[in-house]
Amino acid sequence: MDIYTIIFLALAVFIFIRLRSVLGQRTGSERPPFDRTPRPVQGAPDSGIVPMPGKVIDQPPPLAPTAEVAPPTDRWKDLAAPGTPLALGLDAIAAQDSSFDPRHFLSGARSAYEMIVLAFANGDRRALRDLLSSDVYESFEAVIKDREKHEQKTETRFVSIDKSELISAETRERAAQITVRFVSQMISVTRDKAGTIVDGNPDKVADITDVWTFARDTSSRDPNWKLVGTGSVH
Repeated sequence: MDIYTIIFLALAVFIFIRLRSVLGQRTGSERPPFDRTPRPVQGAPDSGIVPMPGKVIDQPPPLAPTAEVAPPTDRWKDLAAPGTPLALGLDAIAAQDSSFDPRHFLSGARSAYEMIVLAFANGDRRALRDLLSSDVYESFEAVIKDREKHEQKTETRFVSIDKSELISAETRERAAQITVRFVSQMISVTRDKAGTIVDGNPDKVADITDVWTFARDTSSRDPNWKLVGTGSVH
């Protein structure tokens, strides 16, 4: 054996002794090395995703962008000045009925006004019964009966509805009441059985101002408002 072989053998023994002192010896009770191979979830397809143990914490949904809320002073813009009884009355109704929209109401009241006037002129009890409170219906029907008794007929034609505006609003327990002023132009004439004019003028446009009050039970599922009071200025 030459000198170089002896040197390499000595170096190998030295390295073996150093490794043994650092790594230790296996005794047979060591834990197996961690298996880093992903294991598929039982009953699920082998997607290569390893589920983490522990409880899954639900993340809060992303916050929706907040809509711009109009300042309280602009809530009833073009309908009621801030702090007025009308504005406070609209606030009270909206507090009882979150779906209340005074602009939508005013549009419906305008349509109801024309329907009621025409139904009254034509003696249409069925239409009136759906639109009027019982007290107002009785008053309207009394006039219709009187016309029928005297065999009279009324003809009414709208020329225009120039204005419809809220003038008061309030709540009484669960009942909401809103009063509207209507300014309109119409032609109305009443004739007897022979066709003779007993009231009105078929060739004259009359300026009419009506002040009507509508009411609705805000606790009811029925969204319809009914006419509960009338007044007019000619």
